[in-house]
Amino acid sequence: MNHLLDPAILFFVLGLAAGLLRSNLEVPAPLSRFLSLYLLMALGLKGGFALAQSGWTAQVSAAMGCALVLAIAVPAIAWVVLRRLLPPFDAAAVAATYGSVSAVTFVTAAHLLEQQGTPAGGYMAAAMALMESPAIVLAVVMAQWLRQPATAPATSFAALPAGGQAVLASAGAAHAPTGGGQRLGTVLREALTDGGAVLLLGALLVGIITGERGEAAMHPFTVDLFKGLLAFFLLDMGLLTARNLAGLGGLGAQRLPLALFAVVGPVVHGLLALALAWIAGLAVPEATLLAVLGASASYIAVPAVLRHAMPEARPALYVGLSLGITFPFNLVLGIPLYGALAQWWLG
Repeated sequence: MNHLLDPAILFFVLGLAAGLLRSNLEVPAPLSRFLSLYLLMALGLKGGFALAQSGWTAQVSAAMGCALVLAIAVPAIAWVVLRRLLPPFDAAAVAATYGSVSAVTFVTAAHLLEQQGTPAGGYMAAAMALMESPAIVLAVVMAQWLRQPATAPATSFAALPAGGQAVLASAGAAHAPTGGGQRLGTVLREALTDGGAVLLLGALLVGIITGERGEAAMHPFTVDLFKGLLAFFLLDMGLLTARNLAGLGGLGAQRLPLALFAVVGPVVHGLLALALAWIAGLAVPEATLLAVLGASASYIAVPAVLRHAMPEARPALYVGLSLGITFPFNLVLGIPLYGALAQWWLG
């Protein structure tokens, strides 16, 4: 648990405490967006530099294959579990959220592995990029299937309990358009051209092209500034987590089983990732990051698409669970747990 004394983690705790105490501390939205883009750019460059040195090896192919299997298996597993707890659209939206990945959780885990002297291969950044979109595609296809007359659920916003309606309103229901959602092609385009994904893949390509020369030139940007800016971003994430925790109070009787899913589900997904890593022969650091990817949930890219593609689902539900429960769990307990399990299983 030494990672809890890492300054970046402690700044997350500070932000969480400030939010729960209703402090007026806040990070301006443009600065938060800049920090998010910086982390993706730095991560992509590091991955590209590493790939330039190692080339596309069998290990890289194995990691990509594992990532692709996870990107399909995790939302499928989540859907099977959640459809027993939630209306169909909510279940599909939460499954998509957990089927995608959290870049911040991944960046933090990669940083902690470097601090321990066991860095993972930079190509894992490409694995993260590969896992971001398939869950969105599956969710949109599922939504279109649910909207067919033979399968369309009777549940609507008006039929939800008052507590659920209040939670949806607090999450910004005004941002969710009415109607049947966008066309599949439009949603796919949004998913594949998301700014963060484009920057990550573009930076990865720049790193591959420039190699050692680019790594030396960008060292102050990708290494010297990284830890401080990560800490600043995690401060903002702590504040945001506190706000989303408050929004989960209106879920009523659903709160306990969904909270259990938000904790147990990621651990199960992480174990699945470790099993795939063992089959593929990945090393412990790469297996740890694969488990972190499998266990994480998106709270930026996927919710942004789902608000338009699946307006029938409750934003407070899929954002609240991923950001209010799963993100802090993974940051504080999950990352060391997956690392320990990877060491025990593959070490």
